[in-house]
Amino acid sequence: MNRRDQINSLGTLVQLRSTEVDKLQTELARQEATRARYAANLERLHSLAEGSGASGHLPPALALNCGQYKQAVFALADTHRTDLQLHEANMAVSQRNLAQAWTRRELLGKVLEQQQDALAREQDRAARKREDEIATQSWLAGRA
Repeated sequence: MNRRDQINSLGTLVQLRSTEVDKLQTELARQEATRARYAANLERLHSLAEGSGASGHLPPALALNCGQYKQAVFALADTHRTDLQLHEANMAVSQRNLAQAWTRRELLGKVLEQQQDALAREQDRAARKREDEIATQSWLAGRA
């Protein structure tokens, strides 16, 4: 495999890694939107529990109903908090995966850049060698 083929292969790998990074970033953005929805829902549940209007003297049936309502809202909020914690743990894993994918992409990009620089140096060296040979032949022809 010559250097041009290596560069083409590395270029393809860099593109694939970039696509992987883009997908992971999109997934992380989706997860962040879900996390924000969880947080907003928790705020709403908190305001529902606090604003239930169960103050002062209420008839026993209404007081029981308000108490059960608050318990149900608190239970739902607890479940939501647990789900949010699990979701945030999944987000941390996704962030780690994104960081690793980005690192792999950057490393391959650097290797690609080094290979391209090496090819450019080889081509420059070959061009200078040809120019030197032409100059030498021209000089020798002028002397004869």
